Amino acid sequence: MKLSIIILCWNDWKVIADCLRSIFAGTRSVKFEVIVSDNGSTDGTPQKVREAFPQVRVIENGINLRFSKGNNVGIQASTGEYILILNPDTILHKGSLDRWIAFADAHPSAGGFGCRVLNPDGSYQGSARPFPSARRDWISALYLRPLGYLSNAFLSDKYVRWRGQTERVIDWQSGCCLLVRAELLKRIGGFDEQFSYYYEDMDLCRRIWGAGYSIRYTPEVRVTHLGGQSTITRFPVAFELDKYRNRYRYYYKYFGNRGVRHCRQTTLAWLWVRRSGYAALQAIRPTKALESRLALYCAAIEWNKRVDPVQLAENGTEPVTASQAPVRAPR
Repeated sequence: MKLSIIILCWNDWKVIADCLRSIFAGTRSVKFEVIVSDNGSTDGTPQKVREAFPQVRVIENGINLRFSKGNNVGIQASTGEYILILNPDTILHKGSLDRWIAFADAHPSAGGFGCRVLNPDGSYQGSARPFPSARRDWISALYLRPLGYLSNAFLSDKYVRWRGQTERVIDWQSGCCLLVRAELLKRIGGFDEQFSYYYEDMDLCRRIWGAGYSIRYTPEVRVTHLGGQSTITRFPVAFELDKYRNRYRYYYKYFGNRGVRHCRQTTLAWLWVRRSGYAALQAIRPTKALESRLALYCAAIEWNKRVDPVQLAENGTEPVTASQAPVRAPR
């Protein structure tokens, strides 16, 4: 088997069917298998997938294992030479998998592979990014990204002078669509399961680099990522806080106590700058969307002000608020 495609699913029938159709309709030369790892869907997705796509292997986890652990179930069950981690709300363009595997075969020094991920309107989604650092965090937090057009010294959380139109080596690729050599992926242990959602893809790519392999990007492979269909939009505050939990775990893992405390400073700066900007816009031209965005930032600021990032990373302890006792972050 040349390729194993792992699709993590949780109540995603409304999008996964189109994703699967794009895979089977657009792939001609690559022998592949599709494994759907279902995290306890209650919308009938497992049975519907079996009925509509009998060639797909469905693994029912019974409960929501979250992103990393749920994908690891599929990774362990896979038999392909390559493994593609794919979101259910994606559409593969015709011939993409055939071109992607040919590209990977032609670059034996690379262990992971990125592609051009597009928004529904065809614009580039910015799926390939540089690794974070203290300097880059401040550039991003203070809205200094445009200085990156003048010099690479101002590189932040995006490649601002590159819009995904050319082949290149990248630091990391979004986990919505990430191709990895199977032997390497299994050798480094798949996704680190302390990252329940967010930063698991960045961490995985960092470990691929640590194992002596690069991450290589090609614009010849195109995937449309619908976005807006995921669980993030159903539970915005919960997933926003998940982002910060995993951000602190990532910084603690790679930069220790000092790094994670610095991360908290830049995180709060990032939030305050954006809260101020959106508050000004809301005062000039109020909308429900801006009101919701402001509420999200206010909740995030309150949580980040109270959190001890070292305690969170070490044992999962979260801050006490007026409405809750100390809790442990879900893993």
